Amino acid sequence: MLSLNTNAAALSTQSALANSQKALTTSMTRLGTGNRVNSAMDDAAGLQIATRLNAQTRGMAVAQRNTQNGISMMQTAEGAFSEVTDMLQRMKDLATEAANGTSSADDKTAMQSEYDALGQELYNVMNNTTFGGAKLLAGGTLGAGGVTFQIGASASETMAVNVSTDMTTLGTDLLAATANYAAAGSTGTELTAAGGANAAITKLDTVLKDVGKVRSALGAASNRLDHVYNNLANMSTNTTAAKGRIMDVDYATETSNMTAKQMLLQAGTSMLKQSGSMSQMVLSLMQ
Repeated sequence: MLSLNTNAAALSTQSALANSQKALTTSMTRLGTGNRVNSAMDDAAGLQIATRLNAQTRGMAVAQRNTQNGISMMQTAEGAFSEVTDMLQRMKDLATEAANGTSSADDKTAMQSEYDALGQELYNVMNNTTFGGAKLLAGGTLGAGGVTFQIGASASETMAVNVSTDMTTLGTDLLAATANYAAAGSTGTELTAAGGANAAITKLDTVLKDVGKVRSALGAASNRLDHVYNNLANMSTNTTAAKGRIMDVDYATETSNMTAKQMLLQAGTSMLKQSGSMSQMVLSLMQ
């Protein structure tokens, strides 16, 4: 129908032109930002899923740092216990030498002096080793109730390391092996008293066993944290990839879409211009 009041062709062309313009704007926005989803209007369900995946990956990234910090804490404790083991071995050497019948009273006094100094340093290491400004061993993070690591993105993903009972036993046995573990500056009689050196050997064997037990537990915990880190890295990689498939723009596809929409926009503009000739046809009928 030819009409002056209603130009149906122009109206249809304007509607198609508006849709092409909107689609072109969307494609250009996606290509400019690199994101397929720039607002909830683009993909409401996808945005919700991607938000959840993003929260998970961010949580796992922090958990990875937590596991590394946990390993660093364990290694700090391990380094301290390595030094403790060396000192205990030296103290046992002194006790074994003092127990020998060829050692004179003066020899034993000299040995006792070194034994006392080592006992003082044992106290220093056990009570003053810190990590992040907090005490770590006796009466500290590992010695008073243990520590819990957050090793995942959810609240339930935790790992507890508790060697407090073994640490208490170690402290008791250290106190029994050397008086200077508790009373720095005093003079002990472990090696000078009759039969004291033999008793010290047995006590030091017990302490070495205690230290080995704690070190074994800490080493096992460190190995577990290392595996936790590797698993988190794997999960984070694949979760990030899943989020990317939802949120990231496919440049090949979107470039093709933009080209098509540009051509439609040009064609629509041309046809909108041509639709104005419809009124001229009406006028020709009236001549």
